[in-house]
Amino acid sequence: MRGIVTRVLVVDDQPLFRAGLVALLNGSPDLTVVGEAADADTAVRLAESCRPDVILLDIRLPGLTALKRVATSARVLVLTTVDLDEYVHEALRLGAAGFVLKKSEPARLLAAISAVASGEMQFGPTVMRRFVEAYLRGDTAVSPWGSVGLDRLTGREREVLRLVGTGLTNAAIASRLSVTEGTVKTHLNRVMTKLRLTSRAQAVVMAYESRLVVPQLAG
Repeated sequence: MRGIVTRVLVVDDQPLFRAGLVALLNGSPDLTVVGEAADADTAVRLAESCRPDVILLDIRLPGLTALKRVATSARVLVLTTVDLDEYVHEALRLGAAGFVLKKSEPARLLAAISAVASGEMQFGPTVMRRFVEAYLRGDTAVSPWGSVGLDRLTGREREVLRLVGTGLTNAAIASRLSVTEGTVKTHLNRVMTKLRLTSRAQAVVMAYESRLVVPQLAG
């Protein structure tokens, strides 16, 4: 019996690469491609009409504005050619749920889509480390949130946000706090509603930039 199928919108301006992605995804029993686009405007239109669960978006498109618009419709997994693209920080702020390298193995891409569809973040092996390095150097842009709104959170909600910022999954947070995973999800949903965040990745950025998480680099 076939389980839940994740609906995917593929956005990439290279026809052959896009066709390969579509074939790969449609070949997976748990995924189906509900639309494909070669430009940002088409992506926004299809995000509204096709109602995908995940949008696979090439960051090299002039699509950061599109990302902000489509992130309210579905979880966005960004395709990038390098593990720390010049647009990564901004993409996080605009609601990207994760990143995957274009040179990744097919199995890794499929796993990334599944992770993002289930509500988790998905980063390449070094994206988080380099994001922390950039933060410590002061290279990141001025936060659009700062600490504004943190006073709206309960103590437990602040703790959940802090642990999300360290990269823990909901299951790991539940174990750390001795609560159920469902309770963690409830707290996180309340955090995101109160702070007007649209993705778990934005919650990570918020945790760093509000200094709930103070990163330390290995010597």
